[in-house]
Parts: sequence; structure tokens; C-alpha cells
Amino acid sequence: MPAMTANLTWQSKPYAELSLDELYELLRLRAEVFVIEQNCVYLNPDGKDRHPQALHLFGRDADGTLAAYLRILPPGLSFPQVSFGRVLTAASHRGRGVGGPMLEAALREIERVWPGADIQIGAQAHLLGYYGRYGFEPSSQPYDEDGIPHVDLLRRGRGVAPVQPE
Repeated sequence: MPAMTANLTWQSKPYAELSLDELYELLRLRAEVFVIEQNCVYLNPDGKDRHPQALHLFGRDADGTLAAYLRILPPGLSFPQVSFGRVLTAASHRGRGVGGPMLEAALREIERVWPGADIQIGAQAHLLGYYGRYGFEPSSQPYDEDGIPHVDLLRRGRGVAPVQPE
């Protein structure tokens, strides 16, 4: 069942469950933000979207407009850990407090599917403090990706620590 946050309804679906219209919408929004706005020419649909364990998390406003999106990838696809990326908010919904609820929805979904998992992401360097509020810490030196400074961040799993034998 979808969850309501920041006046958006959040849904998570694997690729195989996306309708053609949903797939078109999310790929179009990704192209608008990453290719046009950020002027990064790269192959946005990189094959990872179709992985059977990849999840597409998106938020819609009350009229059904796609407002925000990110994709969650299983361990071993982008990093050894679970990861998420392609994080975006549509221009029409920026400044409305959408990012926090989207990240919280993603963390809940990751915990549901991969309980206690570590999460590794590659984030734009200027977002280090933002992700730090959610427990992410730098795990790499800054690097250039498509002309934008990035850094890898790691959030340790929140699961119960294993019992050490005596």
C-alpha cells in the first residue's frame, strides 16, 4: 500500500511491475533533471533499472504528477552493499520538503527488503552534510563524475549486532 508523506504518495516497484506509462514518466523526468538541467550527456538507462531486484521509488502529488524519484539497487550491482541513486525532485516540486520524506521512504524500503544492510551511495559532494544527517559517512575521496564532484558515502546497517561466541 502506498504511503503518504510530504503531501506525496510514495510507491516502490520492481521494473517488471512498472506500467509503460510509469516507465516513460520516470525515464523522462530523469532525462529532464540529469541530462538537460545538469547538462550531463550520458546513457541514463544503464541496464541496472531492469535488474530483478532493482526497485523504483517514486512520489506522486494529489493530482498524480510524478514529483520525485530514486532507484534502489541490490548488493553487488553498483557497490558491494545495497545502494540507491538517480535521486531527484521535479523542478515543480523543489523547495517543498520532498527530499527528506523520499530518503526516509527509501531507507524504510531498504530495511524491509534487506534488513540490517549497509548502504553505499555515490553522491554529489555538496550533499555530504545532507546525507550525513541520515547516518552516511564519506568512504572515498572526492572524484569527478560527469563534470560534477562526487563522493562515496556509507551508512552502516542498523541491524542487531551479532553475538560474539565466548
